[in-house]
Amino acid sequence: MHTPHLRTLVLAAATTLTAITAWAADPAPATTTPPTEQVIVPGVTRRDVRLPRFPSNDFEVGAFVGTYSTQNFGASTVGGLRLGYHITEDFFAEGVFAQTQVSDANYRQILPGGVFATEQEKLSYYNLSVGYNVLPGEVFWGSKRAWPFSLYVIGGVGSTSFNQQRRATFNFGSGMRVFFTDNVSMQIDARDHVYSLDVLGKNQTTQNLELTLGLTASF
Repeated sequence: MHTPHLRTLVLAAATTLTAITAWAADPAPATTTPPTEQVIVPGVTRRDVRLPRFPSNDFEVGAFVGTYSTQNFGASTVGGLRLGYHITEDFFAEGVFAQTQVSDANYRQILPGGVFATEQEKLSYYNLSVGYNVLPGEVFWGSKRAWPFSLYVIGGVGSTSFNQQRRATFNFGSGMRVFFTDNVSMQIDARDHVYSLDVLGKNQTTQNLELTLGLTASF
């Protein structure tokens, strides 16, 4: 008497299982969520900005004083001016004008008339040189102070006027700069000025050493 009810339950279970199997085999496609639209739109107007102009300090001007040793006539005080331009951090160009007084006092002890028309003759020179900073660094004063420092080599050409003669001159040497501030530096320079000269009755190539100390201002 319970057979019809059992058959009904079996058919219902079979129908439910078939529906579950079909849904698992072919699920409904997932719906994609549309991208969120931008809610706030910036309304700032871009403005032009003028960049400040910082000084480059590529030019420098200075004065120096030191000693100039004229071959065959001893050493004397020399003074002059220099103008420089820093092409890059390593290379720079420099123009120099200087003068000194050369004495023939030692020759006048032997020769009554001396070598020059007067006991002292003016020697002046100018040159244009190119330098290269080979060793930048710092120099220390005590334990709490340090200044920027650079060691350089330099060489160039120019002209020397002495005893009514004007001679082409080559100069070469080395020096160092110590920067006390961004605009002021001290410069120590040692050079050899090479030129031919006929003063003692014979034309000869002379080596004329110079050692100077000066201050320069950059702008």
